Amino acid sequence: MYCPECGYQNSDASHYCARCGGLILPEASASQTTMSFAPVDAPVVPANVTEQRAGSPALVVRSGDLVGKHFEISGDSISIGRSSSIDVLLDDITVSREHARIVRRPDGYYIEDSGSLNGTYVNHRRVESHHLADGDELQIGKFKLTFLSR
Repeated sequence: MYCPECGYQNSDASHYCARCGGLILPEASASQTTMSFAPVDAPVVPANVTEQRAGSPALVVRSGDLVGKHFEISGDSISIGRSSSIDVLLDDITVSREHARIVRRPDGYYIEDSGSLNGTYVNHRRVESHHLADGDELQIGKFKLTFLSR
């Protein structure tokens, strides 16, 4: 299937473009009038994420060139962006040099947008600051990441 946003060819089972993150709708044939989608029972977790030590939160990349890569969150904060001095390097023009930060507070982890041009999204909603929960989906530029609070 081709992405209607950027034209990238994705696998037939894709719902989102691997290049830009755009929604891919299957082409409807002339004889088909309705569609049904089966719910996904559980998120797909790359094998290396399960080997992560207990108690260490992480971000797992779900789209883009880094699919399956995970970044352990250690310390009080980590930075996310396109600059080479950033903790989580997402090298794409859709990501600001200093896009966002994840900070630890007494009540948990928060993602804070750093004034990025394209914004930071959690579960498809644009946020300036958001308390993260296990399984939250983050979108930073074209990259989709999942927060694991383990």
